[in-house]
Amino acid sequence: MKKIIPCGFHCIKIKNLGVTFGEQVVLENINLHIHCGQMTAVIGRNGAGKSTLVRAILDEVPHTGVIEFKNKTNNNIEGLKIGYVPQTVNIDRSTPLSVYDMFQSFTGTLPILFSSKKEHAHVKEALAEFDVAELIDQPVGTLSGGQLQRVLLAMAVHDTPNLLLLDEPVSGIDKNGMDAFYEKMKYLKETHDLAIIVVSHDLDYVYKYADNAILIDKTVTAAGSPKQVYETEAFSSVFGKGAV
Repeated sequence: MKKIIPCGFHCIKIKNLGVTFGEQVVLENINLHIHCGQMTAVIGRNGAGKSTLVRAILDEVPHTGVIEFKNKTNNNIEGLKIGYVPQTVNIDRSTPLSVYDMFQSFTGTLPILFSSKKEHAHVKEALAEFDVAELIDQPVGTLSGGQLQRVLLAMAVHDTPNLLLLDEPVSGIDKNGMDAFYEKMKYLKETHDLAIIVVSHDLDYVYKYADNAILIDKTVTAAGSPKQVYETEAFSSVFGKGAV
């Protein structure tokens, strides 16, 4: 993948986003403003609406409000491209599907029954950016959690999205895997023209790596740098004093 140095001007604006299921208000008045080259962490208690926010941005649930992508001259660009890595992926451990097959089924132009040296090399190059090129022909069902996560990340960013959405993507990963994941996020935001939103419970990593933190409980209760958010009463009421 060709590296693109972030310009810092492109941005995603989420204005007054809300989600209601029947009479239940799940999210209301969510406002985010994220520039390329930045990572914003969404934190909060269980049930606060974090995953619903991701689903709303993906347009998987009905919502109110506006999601805009602006270029550096402040004009709308249609067709916001989103890369997405979910919390969990249910994969049949007995499936013969290879990493190459899965990659092609989501991102390729050729049917997965067809292969070419050019496409194989293209997929391998994308996987290499996440240090998993050697897995290209391995059955997906045999991958560890960390390996699968890196394959999914390669799939999510291969087509240079404007926004990368990560919904607790390191759930169940050990500390070494966590360190590697957040270092890779740092690399991505510094070398690709994209913005990152990550839903996370990993407060230490958010404090160390995120540019911005958004604490939500149906609405935004605190926003700013991780340091600023962690010093608020809203944060203490959710996580307790001295949580980090």
